[in-house]
Amino acid sequence: MDPVGRGDRRLAMGHICGVHGVKGWVKVYSYTQPPENILTYSPWLVGVEGTWIRLEPDAGRWHGKHLIAKIKGCDDRDRALLWQNAPIAVRRDQLPDDDAVYWCDVQGLRVINQDGVEFGVVDRVMATGANDVLVVRGERERLIPFVEPQYVTAIDMAQGVLRVSWHPED
Repeated sequence: MDPVGRGDRRLAMGHICGVHGVKGWVKVYSYTQPPENILTYSPWLVGVEGTWIRLEPDAGRWHGKHLIAKIKGCDDRDRALLWQNAPIAVRRDQLPDDDAVYWCDVQGLRVINQDGVEFGVVDRVMATGANDVLVVRGERERLIPFVEPQYVTAIDMAQGVLRVSWHPED
């Protein structure tokens, strides 16, 4: 059983990459910017053996070059080891600014260009140094820069469509 519930959307925020000390602290690799922002979300949804469990970070700080966190109710290393290498997610509704568009929001949207040509759906979004890139899967894979309004001209969540200014041969 998934205690998160079927209607909840989870966003990957990082993962527990190890333990720190003997009092139940864990090392955290964060995808947030800045990395310590992951500590502001509670509860965390942690994926363990095919299910998602709720954990509450009780404290956190930088320790050298590692971000570490204390999980509420975890007071020993053995228990913390149960979560090693586990992904950390939060529910979509825990994020600020409901008008913002997050990567998870565009995944699965149909991609249609200015001439009405449908390219497929957004499979995922990947970060590059310069800008994010949409990975669109259809009759072939396309990589389209996630740059508004130059390439991404409209996002219609109600219709499930992301409109792009992109030539079919590109």
